[in-house]
Amino acid sequence: MLESCRGPLARGRPSGVHADADRACERKHLLSKDITLDTFTKDITKVIEAEELTNIVLVGHSFGGLTISGVADVMPERIRHLVYLDSLVVEGGKSPFDSLPPEVAAARKKAAEESSGGLSLPAPPPSAFAVSDANDAEWLKRRLTPHPLGTYTSKQNIKGPVGNNLPRTYIHCTNPSYLATQASRDFVKAQQGWRWAEIATGHDAMVTAPDELSRLLIGVSG
Repeated sequence: MLESCRGPLARGRPSGVHADADRACERKHLLSKDITLDTFTKDITKVIEAEELTNIVLVGHSFGGLTISGVADVMPERIRHLVYLDSLVVEGGKSPFDSLPPEVAAARKKAAEESSGGLSLPAPPPSAFAVSDANDAEWLKRRLTPHPLGTYTSKQNIKGPVGNNLPRTYIHCTNPSYLATQASRDFVKAQQGWRWAEIATGHDAMVTAPDELSRLLIGVSG
């Protein structure tokens, strides 16, 4: 399993489970205006190639859903199951900003301009993801980094449908629901071929409910 989400879920993970991130956290020094959605896809495909991974359950949390869609388009033969964890889902030829509520997109563009001259989105506070435990919030705060704006303005470069007709599951974090992914959830529910699961926790389930999420991931991908 390769995860583009991080947290307590990734700590103490069993053999055969890989965790990676997209130009964030330990890769924050690589922040650039040239980073696009294609950059994120290439980062993960290179990990898969270097580690010679096959039969993968690929999990994308939040923005990571766009990355796993890109990877599925490039190397579907390596993937057993895709898991979209409370993630954005964007069709080919559209940008993430096209799929966000207009007021959310406008607020993020404004924040990027004010904080970095349009280079990146500032890191949100843990409370934005319903992380309320003090220890978890401090742990998360140390790892939240600015997000390259170019990945929100660039188009999703996939040729086929989202998920490339691979087995796929969307997991909705319901308590509370994350507004920014509502349109993505509506899209998934209107499509054929998707499995649906729910977990009663906030958007960062790998932080707030790692054990329950682990059981759910094992169940949906088995």
